[in-house]
Amino acid sequence: MLRSMTGFGAASIEVEGVRYAVELRSVNNKYFKAQLRVPEELMALEAEVESLLTRRLARGSITASIRADFGMATQGSVVNKEVLGQILADLDQAVPAGILTRDHFRIDLAGLLELPGVLVQEPVEAVVERSRPVVLDLLEKGCVALVEMREREGEALRIELDGHRAAINERVELIAQRAPLVVEQYQERLRQRMKLLLEDVGGAVSDEDLVREVAVYAERTDIAEEVARLGGHMEQFEQLISKKDGDPVGRTLDFLSQEMLREANTIASKSSDSEISRYIVEVKGLIDRIKEQAANVE
Repeated sequence: MLRSMTGFGAASIEVEGVRYAVELRSVNNKYFKAQLRVPEELMALEAEVESLLTRRLARGSITASIRADFGMATQGSVVNKEVLGQILADLDQAVPAGILTRDHFRIDLAGLLELPGVLVQEPVEAVVERSRPVVLDLLEKGCVALVEMREREGEALRIELDGHRAAINERVELIAQRAPLVVEQYQERLRQRMKLLLEDVGGAVSDEDLVREVAVYAERTDIAEEVARLGGHMEQFEQLISKKDGDPVGRTLDFLSQEMLREANTIASKSSDSEISRYIVEVKGLIDRIKEQAANVE
């Protein structure tokens, strides 16, 4: 199946109070190029993120945005349970000592977190290790959504490309049918021209001379080989856009369209027939459309 290079995929989840989100956007590019936007706390995951994208996406400019909202109070931090436990123990001891009564105070958890030593910076390595499986899983889900969108757009491209293929084949068939008639028409025109010229001097048309001139013309304007090669290119083109394995074919389509255009130009240069010329102009226009669309295929 064809895949477009444009698409979008996203996934998000909340784990242990941390909100993680991944967004993937892709646009056309002849090669694979990744632009990563990763939180400072998770910069150590950049290489793994790019490696995963490289495995899943073969071509295109990919922008991967990863967000991790740790919260205002707990961003990259953990609660020091020992300090918090000591504070609560001290408060508990203050009641029997008569300093405080349970009826006169209420514990404010947010306030406790602001006390010195209660909230301590979590080591970066611990943040990365805790976030790695979550981020990579979200990235996989984002890639799945992105590829699904690429495949939907790729199917639309396939239908359009197949229409161009059918139109080219139709004109190539007309050219193949027309080519022998062109030589016959040339032979008849040449016979009439030679007859008129020789009548003035009392001569007659020599079949030998006529055949020799027609043979030279036929060899000079022979397009059978180019028509056959163009037909072969169209068969390969059909096979490529009909593949079901999901392998990238964009670069092959681009190269193949160049070869198709090369054969069409050779046919145009060899043939002086107006009808064939008209067909070739239409074929070249269709090939240009194929080149434009192939630039969108992964």
